[in-house]
Amino acid sequence: MRFDELTMHKRLKEAMAHLNYTEMTEVQAQTIPYALIGRDLAVASKTGSGKTLAYLLPLMHRLLTSRALSTRGPRALILAPTRELAKQVYAQLRFLVAGTQIHCSLVLGGENFNDQIKALRKTPQVLVATPGRLVNHLQARSFLFDGVEILVLDEADRMLDLGFADALKQIHTAASHRLRQTWLFSATLHHQAVEMLSGYILKAPQTISIGEMHAVHADIKEVFHLCDHLDHKRALLQHLLSQPDYQQAIVFVATRDDTDKLAAQYNEQKIPALALSGDMKQNQRNQVIDQFSRGHAKVLFTTDVAARGLDLLHVSLVVNFDMPKLPEEYIHRIGRTGRAGNQGTAVSLISPKDWNSFQGLLALQRREVIFSIIEGLEGKFKGVLAPQKKRFSGKEQHPLSAAKNAQAKRKVNKSSSKPGAGMKKGTGRNAEAFVRDTDGFAPLRRKAPTEASYIETDSGNEPE
Repeated sequence: MRFDELTMHKRLKEAMAHLNYTEMTEVQAQTIPYALIGRDLAVASKTGSGKTLAYLLPLMHRLLTSRALSTRGPRALILAPTRELAKQVYAQLRFLVAGTQIHCSLVLGGENFNDQIKALRKTPQVLVATPGRLVNHLQARSFLFDGVEILVLDEADRMLDLGFADALKQIHTAASHRLRQTWLFSATLHHQAVEMLSGYILKAPQTISIGEMHAVHADIKEVFHLCDHLDHKRALLQHLLSQPDYQQAIVFVATRDDTDKLAAQYNEQKIPALALSGDMKQNQRNQVIDQFSRGHAKVLFTTDVAARGLDLLHVSLVVNFDMPKLPEEYIHRIGRTGRAGNQGTAVSLISPKDWNSFQGLLALQRREVIFSIIEGLEGKFKGVLAPQKKRFSGKEQHPLSAAKNAQAKRKVNKSSSKPGAGMKKGTGRNAEAFVRDTDGFAPLRRKAPTEASYIETDSGNEPE
């Protein structure tokens, strides 16, 4: 479906033409028509699928073609889980509002609160914010929420994972206009917290799911290498980053110290590199991202802070130096490449410490992989076989029943001195007494005390 086929404001069609966007992505083609007719939405789509425009275009169309329900506060709220994602959304929004009478503002945690109050007093029609800071302004009564016409939750699953459930409910309650539209976007709708939130804030939503959330991305080539230890990983990373066939690379590591050490190492090797982590101040993070997006560095070493919200078209290589603890984060990491129809490569280095995380990924995606080998950098580690469950037979007693069997033997020994107690008579020189295991295993045999002992027989007949 083409953008010029939509019943949408002329200014927005011109903006799409200026960006050379003609064909809509699948999520845009399925989402925008329902949004334009006033439906609530619950949308699941993969990262890099074009969902930001899928809600910005109908949002802008409503603001450009209809009167405000109230003039005392913003008409639309867009919530994002991280500052990086909020800034990316704000950048696209500013392009769409250019040349119109619509004003927008950005409210993020970690920035000056009083400056944000001054901006809010100018009554922007669209507000992009992180939920924690927006609740701070709600409590401070920096502006009114009762005129909100559209509420957008971008990456709702991530906001819930970060503990913003109560904040989202407070915002929903404050912005409770009966004519409000709510659009929820998530990496998956099959998430208990997302399902509960959807039922709480959405009214008869149109549910849209674009493909399988954890399916292999068609534009990303995934490569897996087995590694023996840390030095082996470093050798493989050195090989990957010394290749000339990538534009820019993002390398995900576990800790901030690793980002700093690796960035310093590659800068010494004349490979321009930057380090990014969540411990940095917001202005430092902004500076690093800006430098990388402008092409001042070829490699970005980062923790999971860059796994979401960065739209960098020149990133053609992603390396998982350390596998993420949660398999869902792997999907978002590799989604930094292969964006907007471009091809990308994602390489994962699997050492014994990464094996459990790797197995979690395979279980999530329900697939198998073939490990790649680089000549001269082969390793000895071949993976870890899953331990087989031990089976117990009558000859091999189950540990959990050992105490019961010992107790049963003691009872039998006491009763053996009382002929006929609980037993039937029997004869025979080789006669033996049997005690059946209460856990259902094979009978346990014990030696008969004498020939004249009374034994349990299968026939139940009295001895001659």
